[in-house]
Amino acid sequence: MSRLAKKPIEVPQGTEIKIEKTRVTVKGNRGQLVQDHPQEIIVKQEDGLLWVSLDEKGKLAKPFLGLYRSLIGNMVEGVSKGFEKRLQLIGVGYRAAIKGTALDLQVGFSHPTELSIPEGINVKVDKSTLIIIDGADKRQVGQFAADVRAKRPPEPYKGKGIRYVDEYVRKKAGKTAKGA
Repeated sequence: MSRLAKKPIEVPQGTEIKIEKTRVTVKGNRGQLVQDHPQEIIVKQEDGLLWVSLDEKGKLAKPFLGLYRSLIGNMVEGVSKGFEKRLQLIGVGYRAAIKGTALDLQVGFSHPTELSIPEGINVKVDKSTLIIIDGADKRQVGQFAADVRAKRPPEPYKGKGIRYVDEYVRKKAGKTAKGA
Protein backbone atom coordinates (compact mmCIF):
# COMPACT_ATOMS: atom_id res chain seq x y z
CA MET A 1 0.00 0.00 0.00
CA SER A 2 1.15 3.51 -0.74
CA ARG A 3 2.69 5.36 2.20
CA LEU A 4 0.91 8.52 1.10
CA ALA A 5 -2.47 6.78 0.95
CA LYS A 6 -2.13 5.64 4.58
CA LYS A 7 -2.38 9.27 5.74
CA PRO A 8 -5.86 10.73 6.11
CA ILE A 9 -6.96 13.96 4.44
CA GLU A 10 -8.10 16.62 6.90
CA VAL A 11 -11.33 18.32 5.87
CA PRO A 12 -11.44 22.00 6.97
CA GLN A 13 -14.57 23.68 8.32
CA GLY A 14 -16.99 24.88 5.63
CA THR A 15 -15.99 22.20 3.13
CA GLU A 16 -18.68 19.79 1.98
CA ILE A 17 -17.78 16.38 0.57
CA LYS A 18 -20.19 14.19 -1.36
CA ILE A 19 -19.00 10.63 -1.96
CA GLU A 20 -20.67 8.48 -4.61
CA LYS A 21 -19.57 5.06 -5.87
CA THR A 22 -16.87 6.25 -8.29
CA ARG A 23 -17.01 10.03 -7.84
CA VAL A 24 -15.97 12.50 -5.16
CA THR A 25 -17.38 16.04 -5.17
CA VAL A 26 -15.77 18.67 -2.96
CA LYS A 27 -17.49 22.02 -2.39
CA GLY A 28 -16.01 24.97 -0.53
CA ASN A 29 -15.87 28.74 -0.45
CA ARG A 30 -13.64 28.87 -3.59
CA GLY A 31 -15.81 26.62 -5.77
CA GLN A 32 -16.66 23.02 -6.50
CA LEU A 33 -14.42 20.27 -7.92
CA VAL A 34 -15.28 16.74 -9.07
CA GLN A 35 -12.97 13.72 -9.40
CA ASP A 36 -13.83 10.28 -10.76
CA HIS A 37 -11.89 7.24 -9.53
CA PRO A 38 -11.79 3.48 -10.24
CA GLN A 39 -14.30 1.18 -8.54
CA GLU A 40 -11.54 -0.60 -6.59
CA ILE A 41 -10.65 2.60 -4.69
CA ILE A 42 -12.82 3.31 -1.66
CA VAL A 43 -13.22 6.81 -0.19
CA LYS A 44 -14.70 7.13 3.31
CA GLN A 45 -15.37 10.15 5.52
CA GLU A 46 -15.08 9.79 9.30
CA ASP A 47 -14.78 12.50 11.99
CA GLY A 48 -13.65 15.28 9.65
CA LEU A 49 -11.10 13.03 7.92
CA LEU A 50 -11.13 11.43 4.48
CA TRP A 51 -9.63 7.97 4.10
CA VAL A 52 -8.66 6.56 0.70
CA SER A 53 -8.22 2.78 0.64
CA LEU A 54 -8.22 -0.14 -1.74
CA ASP A 55 -10.89 -2.82 -2.14
CA GLU A 56 -9.40 -6.23 -1.25
CA LYS A 57 -10.61 -7.81 -4.52
CA GLY A 58 -9.21 -5.15 -6.85
CA LYS A 59 -5.61 -5.37 -7.92
CA LEU A 60 -5.73 -3.13 -10.99
CA ALA A 61 -6.11 0.11 -9.00
CA LYS A 62 -3.29 -0.59 -6.52
CA PRO A 63 -0.68 1.54 -8.35
CA PHE A 64 -3.15 4.45 -8.50
CA LEU A 65 -4.01 4.58 -4.80
CA GLY A 66 -1.48 7.28 -3.90
CA LEU A 67 -2.36 9.25 -7.04
CA TYR A 68 -6.05 9.46 -6.22
CA ARG A 69 -5.30 10.28 -2.59
CA SER A 70 -3.18 13.23 -3.83
CA LEU A 71 -5.82 14.35 -6.33
CA ILE A 72 -8.56 14.32 -3.68
CA GLY A 73 -6.26 16.06 -1.18
CA ASN A 74 -5.49 18.78 -3.73
CA MET A 75 -9.22 19.22 -4.34
CA VAL A 76 -9.88 19.72 -0.62
CA GLU A 77 -7.00 22.20 -0.32
CA GLY A 78 -8.03 24.00 -3.51
CA VAL A 79 -11.64 24.68 -2.53
CA SER A 80 -10.62 25.87 0.94
CA LYS A 81 -7.34 27.81 0.40
CA GLY A 82 -6.74 27.81 -3.35
CA PHE A 83 -3.50 27.61 -5.33
CA GLU A 84 -1.35 30.44 -6.64
CA LYS A 85 1.47 30.84 -9.16
CA ARG A 86 3.46 34.04 -9.65
CA LEU A 87 5.22 34.89 -12.90
CA GLN A 88 7.68 37.72 -13.44
CA LEU A 89 8.43 39.45 -16.75
CA ILE A 90 12.10 40.42 -17.10
CA GLY A 91 13.21 42.46 -20.09
CA VAL A 92 13.11 45.98 -21.47
CA GLY A 93 9.58 46.76 -22.67
CA TYR A 94 8.12 43.50 -21.39
CA ARG A 95 4.70 44.06 -19.83
CA ALA A 96 1.36 42.42 -19.25
CA ALA A 97 -2.21 43.68 -19.00
CA ILE A 98 -5.66 42.19 -18.68
CA LYS A 99 -8.08 43.03 -21.48
CA GLY A 100 -11.52 41.60 -20.74
CA THR A 101 -11.13 37.82 -20.47
CA ALA A 102 -7.68 37.75 -22.06
CA LEU A 103 -4.15 38.26 -20.79
CA ASP A 104 -2.26 40.60 -23.13
CA LEU A 105 1.52 40.02 -23.16
CA GLN A 106 4.08 42.26 -24.83
CA VAL A 107 7.28 40.28 -24.65
CA GLY A 108 9.50 41.44 -27.49
CA PHE A 109 7.51 40.19 -30.46
CA SER A 110 6.35 42.53 -33.21
CA HIS A 111 2.75 41.91 -32.15
CA PRO A 112 1.06 41.58 -28.74
CA THR A 113 0.30 38.03 -27.61
CA GLU A 114 -3.12 37.34 -26.12
CA LEU A 115 -4.04 34.31 -24.03
CA SER A 116 -7.66 33.69 -23.10
CA ILE A 117 -8.10 33.13 -19.36
CA PRO A 118 -9.94 29.86 -18.61
CA GLU A 119 -12.98 29.77 -16.32
CA GLY A 120 -12.17 29.14 -12.68
CA ILE A 121 -8.85 31.01 -12.92
CA ASN A 122 -8.26 34.53 -11.56
CA VAL A 123 -5.41 36.55 -13.05
CA LYS A 124 -4.07 39.80 -11.62
CA VAL A 125 -1.29 41.94 -13.04
CA ASP A 126 0.75 43.94 -10.53
CA LYS A 127 3.07 46.75 -11.73
CA SER A 128 2.71 45.39 -15.30
CA THR A 129 5.58 42.93 -14.76
CA LEU A 130 4.16 40.55 -12.14
CA ILE A 131 1.38 38.12 -13.09
CA ILE A 132 -0.51 36.41 -10.25
CA ILE A 133 -2.56 33.36 -11.26
CA ASP A 134 -4.82 31.72 -8.69
CA GLY A 135 -7.72 29.29 -8.59
CA ALA A 136 -9.13 26.19 -6.92
CA ASP A 137 -7.90 23.54 -9.39
CA LYS A 138 -4.16 22.91 -8.98
CA ARG A 139 -3.77 21.34 -12.42
CA GLN A 140 -5.56 24.18 -14.18
CA VAL A 141 -3.55 26.89 -12.37
CA GLY A 142 -0.25 25.14 -13.12
CA GLN A 143 -1.15 24.51 -16.77
CA PHE A 144 -2.15 28.14 -17.42
CA ALA A 145 1.05 29.36 -15.72
CA ALA A 146 3.08 26.99 -17.91
CA ASP A 147 1.26 28.24 -21.03
CA VAL A 148 2.06 31.86 -20.14
CA ARG A 149 5.71 31.01 -19.42
CA ALA A 150 5.99 29.09 -22.71
CA LYS A 151 5.29 32.28 -24.69
CA ARG A 152 8.79 33.58 -23.81
CA PRO A 153 10.80 31.26 -21.53
CA PRO A 154 13.88 32.79 -19.87
CA GLU A 155 16.99 32.68 -22.00
CA PRO A 156 20.34 31.80 -20.40
CA TYR A 157 22.51 34.69 -21.66
CA LYS A 158 20.72 37.81 -20.41
CA GLY A 159 17.95 36.16 -18.37
CA LYS A 160 15.17 37.91 -20.30
CA GLY A 161 11.77 36.25 -20.51
CA ILE A 162 8.89 35.07 -18.34
CA ARG A 163 9.87 33.09 -15.26
CA TYR A 164 8.34 31.91 -12.00
CA VAL A 165 9.13 34.26 -9.11
CA ASP A 166 11.20 31.67 -7.24
CA GLU A 167 12.86 30.21 -10.37
CA TYR A 168 16.62 30.39 -10.74
CA VAL A 169 17.98 30.82 -14.26
CA ARG A 170 21.63 29.85 -14.61
CA LYS A 171 23.45 32.37 -16.75
CA LYS A 172 25.90 31.27 -19.43
CA ALA A 173 28.99 33.17 -20.43
CA GLY A 174 28.74 34.72 -23.87
CA LYS A 175 31.40 34.68 -26.57
CA THR A 176 34.66 36.30 -25.60
CA ALA A 177 36.49 38.65 -27.94
CA LYS A 178 39.61 37.31 -29.61
CA GLY A 179 42.70 38.69 -27.95
CA ALA A 180 45.88 38.78 -30.04
